[in-house]
Amino acid sequence: MTDFSDYNGKYIDLHTHSTTSDGSMTPAELVRHAYERGLSAVALTDHDTVAGVEDALEAGIKTGIEVIAGVEISVSLSGWGILACEGGSKWKGDSPVRPDSGGTTPHIRAAGELVMNGTDRTYEPEMHLLGYFFNGDYESILMTLEELRRKREQRNPRIVAKLNEMGFDITMDEVRAKAHGGIVGRPHIARVLMEKGYTASVEEGFDKYLAAGRPAYVKKDKLTPEQGIAAILQSGGVPVLAHPIHLGLPAEQLADVLERLKAAGLKGIEALYSENTPEQTRELLELAEKKGLKVTGGSDFHGSFKPDIEIGVGRGDLRVPGSLLNDLKDAGRRLI
Repeated sequence: MTDFSDYNGKYIDLHTHSTTSDGSMTPAELVRHAYERGLSAVALTDHDTVAGVEDALEAGIKTGIEVIAGVEISVSLSGWGILACEGGSKWKGDSPVRPDSGGTTPHIRAAGELVMNGTDRTYEPEMHLLGYFFNGDYESILMTLEELRRKREQRNPRIVAKLNEMGFDITMDEVRAKAHGGIVGRPHIARVLMEKGYTASVEEGFDKYLAAGRPAYVKKDKLTPEQGIAAILQSGGVPVLAHPIHLGLPAEQLADVLERLKAAGLKGIEALYSENTPEQTRELLELAEKKGLKVTGGSDFHGSFKPDIEIGVGRGDLRVPGSLLNDLKDAGRRLI
C-alpha cells in the first residue's frame, strides 16, 4: 500500500479546471487561489487543451507555488465491451458538468445503453485521461488537441442548430463569448440557455436538452484510450486514469481495464478523489499497488461551477500528499 506518512505537511492538487475549459477562475486566479489555500503545488488539467498553462506557470512563479502543466483528455470506450453493475457510481453523463438526474442511480446494462426510470437512453461510454508534463515540451501534444478542438468546433454549431429548430433563440457568437477565448463546449451552450431564461440552471440544460439521448445532443468524436495514452507519452507526459469511480465498474472489471491500459502505457491512477468513499479509495490504492501504477489525487476543482468542491480538499476530506508528486516526476524521468 502507498505510504502517505512522508508528506512533510505539504499538500497538492493534481486535478483542476480554469476558464480555458469549464472552470470559473482564470488560470492565474486558480493558481493564486491554490497558493492562498496553502497548497505547495497545483496542476492545471483543462479539458482537451493546454491553452491556459503558460498563464498558470507565470502565476506560479509570481506567487511561489509549483505549477504542473497538465491536460484532461476525453477518450471513447466504444468497442471495449464494458459492463457496469447495478448500484455502481451514479450516472455522470459525458460532460464536464455532470447532472445526476435527480440522484437516480441507473442500471448500466452495457456500454452504450442506459436504463433510468424505466426508459432506455443511449450514451457514449468514455473515460478521462490526465496527462502531466514535467519536461516543458507539452506543446508537442498540441497537434492532437487541435484536432480534437476542430472536431468540437464542428459539433457545437450542429447543437445550436438543433436548439434553433426547437425554438430557442441562441447563436454561436453568444456561446463563444461564454468561453472567453477557451475551448467551446456544451457547458457554454447550457449557460446561454440559462441566462436567456430557457432553463433554471446549467444542469437543467443538460438534463433536458444537451445530455446524451436528449433532443439537442450531437455525438462527440473522441480518441481511443490507446490513442490518448500514446499522445501523452509522445509528448513526454505521464498518462494517468482520472476518477476511476466514474466508470462505475466492479473492482474485478476495473482491474481488467487497468491491465489493458497499462499495456498501452498508462502510468498511474487517480486513487484520491473528491467523490470517493473511504472504501473506494482503499480499493483503488490496493489496485494501484497490484498493478504497479503510481497513485495521484485531485479535487476536480471547477470554482463556482462546482461550489461544493474546493481546491485541495474537495468536499472537505481530501488530502493529496506532496510526496505523490515526486513519485509522478520519477515516472516522467523514466520516460526520457
